[in-house]
Amino acid sequence: MAAVLVQAATPSSAQEVLDLDPNTLAPSKDPKRVANGLAPTPPMGWNSWNKFACKVDEATIRVTADAIASNGMKAAGYSYVVIDDCWHGTRDANGFITEDKARFPSGMKALSDYVHAKGLKFGIYSDAGTKTCGGRPGSQGHEYQDALQYARWGVDYLKYDWCSTGVRNAEEAYALMADALRASGRDILFSICEWGNSRPWLWASKIGNMWRTTGDITDKWTGHHGYSWGVASIADMNEPLWPYAGPGHWNDPDMLEVGNGGMTDIEYRAHFALWAMMAAPLIAGNDVVHMDQPTRAILLNADVIAVDQDAAGVQGHRVWKDGDREVWSKPMADGGRAILLFNRGETPATIAADWTMLGLPASVRMQVCDLWMQKDVGRHTNRYAAQVAPHGVVMLRLKH
Repeated sequence: MAAVLVQAATPSSAQEVLDLDPNTLAPSKDPKRVANGLAPTPPMGWNSWNKFACKVDEATIRVTADAIASNGMKAAGYSYVVIDDCWHGTRDANGFITEDKARFPSGMKALSDYVHAKGLKFGIYSDAGTKTCGGRPGSQGHEYQDALQYARWGVDYLKYDWCSTGVRNAEEAYALMADALRASGRDILFSICEWGNSRPWLWASKIGNMWRTTGDITDKWTGHHGYSWGVASIADMNEPLWPYAGPGHWNDPDMLEVGNGGMTDIEYRAHFALWAMMAAPLIAGNDVVHMDQPTRAILLNADVIAVDQDAAGVQGHRVWKDGDREVWSKPMADGGRAILLFNRGETPATIAADWTMLGLPASVRMQVCDLWMQKDVGRHTNRYAAQVAPHGVVMLRLKH
């Protein structure tokens, strides 16, 4: 039937027939496909993997939800509580996925209800392959069944990984699960996690709400560590992709390592600031039940979070670099700028942001607020300079 309709359009060439036939279109090019309307600002929440990996269970999720609801995180905007890999049990006689009964004895529906009762949202993990990265049952061949099961459980967020996928086409695999989630009848935020291999920023804006741009993050400052990358290295891979981010579809440089102990507090502030400048999802990955005061101060800094959550939805990027000294800029909805003075080096350095490199007239007077010091530092024309600690940042908000 589709071929007859294409012929009726009187194409001028065989290639035009292929271009018009919806059966030949990539899923992202289907004119009927629309975004799901979720995640107008970068998602915020918590995920179990960075701290607990496969050692996750119902009790851990319950006490984490309790903590997020009471320690200021919920009020700051952290809304999703996401169980990563290793929650799966077997499939039942009809092919529906079940939870690991030893780890989640009350069941996923009861756990979801508990999280929702705290005023939070419930997230879960699966994989586009036959098995998850942790060896549990994947969703390949069960996409619609799994989406229906998630909806029955009250799931609000799905992180969808890319292990054991063989020769699957990533765009088609993720589009299939996106369609299954839509068909479930429940609004479920879709987090694409195929590590940037197939450049999802080119095709996923109407398929998922966020897409990983890199391999996994690790709790180190820089470098490549097996399958994982340090924070500064991940930032470098994610930064050039800034034109592809926007409301409802975000570049995801992976979850936060803030508070996990592998870096200094100065480096964790830089980590959090870089993610906020890049309009990245802010998905905490630490033990929020037992976090110390410096970690709390980083994760709950309302001024830095406001940069990440700015309604304009513009991803900031590097506008100047000289050796280890960098300036990053993020246009804000109020017409001002968020600015990052970033020192990659091993010694303190003075870094200056000139208004012209930010796209502002040199003569304009801007009110400057230091977001980590949480104080105004006066009105300035032309430029602002500050000394920046090694591996550190000075983060500023400029307003007219």
